[in-house]
Amino acid sequence: MTFLTPLRDELGRIVSLALPIIGGNMAMMAIGITDTIMVGWHSIEELAALTLATTLFMNIMIFGIGFSTALVPLVASAHATQDARQVRQTTRMALWVSLIYAFAILPVFLFADKVFIALGQDQQIAALAQDYLFIAGPAIIPVLWANVLRSYLSGMEFVKFATLITILTAAGNVVTNYLLIFGNYGFPEMGVRGAALSSVLLNVIQAIAMSFYAIRRFPDHDLFARFYRPNWDAFFKVFRLGLPISASMLAEVGVFSAATVMMGWIGVIPLAAHGIALQIASVTFMAHLGISQAATIRVGNAFGRGAKNDVLDRAIAAAGLSIMWSLLTIILFLLYAEPLISLFLSSDEPARLDILAVGVVLLAVAAVFQLVDGGQVVAIGLLRGLHDTTIPMVIAIISYWPIGLGASYVFGFVVGLGAVGVWIGLVVGLASAAIALIIRFVLLFKRFPVAAT
Repeated sequence: MTFLTPLRDELGRIVSLALPIIGGNMAMMAIGITDTIMVGWHSIEELAALTLATTLFMNIMIFGIGFSTALVPLVASAHATQDARQVRQTTRMALWVSLIYAFAILPVFLFADKVFIALGQDQQIAALAQDYLFIAGPAIIPVLWANVLRSYLSGMEFVKFATLITILTAAGNVVTNYLLIFGNYGFPEMGVRGAALSSVLLNVIQAIAMSFYAIRRFPDHDLFARFYRPNWDAFFKVFRLGLPISASMLAEVGVFSAATVMMGWIGVIPLAAHGIALQIASVTFMAHLGISQAATIRVGNAFGRGAKNDVLDRAIAAAGLSIMWSLLTIILFLLYAEPLISLFLSSDEPARLDILAVGVVLLAVAAVFQLVDGGQVVAIGLLRGLHDTTIPMVIAIISYWPIGLGASYVFGFVVGLGAVGVWIGLVVGLASAAIALIIRFVLLFKRFPVAAT
């Protein structure tokens, strides 16, 4: 059984690399979860508004994060060949791309209420969402800055500090939310605006901490020396690889956002239940995403060295881990749906039972799409490790929108299944993406031009 040794070793490597990445992803999600829980305790209307506001913010943020995600395989491949100059230049230009995007997108947050109303949302909920985004919008700058540095460190397999900082940020968010949302210890009671202010403050602190660590840990890279000086080759390399990633990520997140809009058409209770169920499903998805990110790093490293057998071992290891996690989360969602949803609701909330009734069914559907959701994100991570982003982008857009969103509308409104039908459509889109992306990886692997090393 010695032929299994490389695969067993790779499982250990991916687990050791993925765990801190997953921890960081979970901590990032914890910020949104604590916002959702604590705002939900304050007001159900503010919870619905927060769902809309964070949906828009997430779409804008995800598109920007695509450029920093492109940095991971670039750094991994350059680091594998000890090309420090390439690591430095691509990281610096990834910061440039992210900053240009962040400043260009800021005006959107000033007119978000008009967007929500145009999409058929309640005017009061849209106004509350605008209050949140007016304050929280500028957080896009430190969020994207920190994500570039996180990708820089991840590409070299240094992920523990970034995870620690993210965990501390999530813990700090609980404290500042407690003070600012509810007005405790003499602070003003700001409601959803308090959650927005907390987000800005903590993301600025996180970006500063990541910058100082990058400087101290890798002083030879001189990341911020002569920061004003461009390297256009590196800039467009990041942009060309990152733009399809951004579009792919936006296609997936965007279809969930469109589903959120559909829930708003159905009513406030389905919208609130959707927001809670989506938060819970997103937490478990962070493990799949961490495995995918670890696979990108490991496959990118093997790709840089031309090691075909290593690519295969790393792909099998990542897929196996994702399947095991899917089975665990299926059990969790089917057996403990009501206690999970109850965490987000005050015990004296008048609509509590109605929200629970909708949310439990939505989590049952979420249990079904765990396998396909994990499959598509791991497959796309493997393809990024091979520097393949354009065709996966096309696959993602077609799978999530014409297929997935179309199915959501048909099942939700034409067939008349309502909120459950919208989520069934999401399953259809994710399954289509998973199948097509896996086929794409198999075809690329067969054409791998370099002999095993």
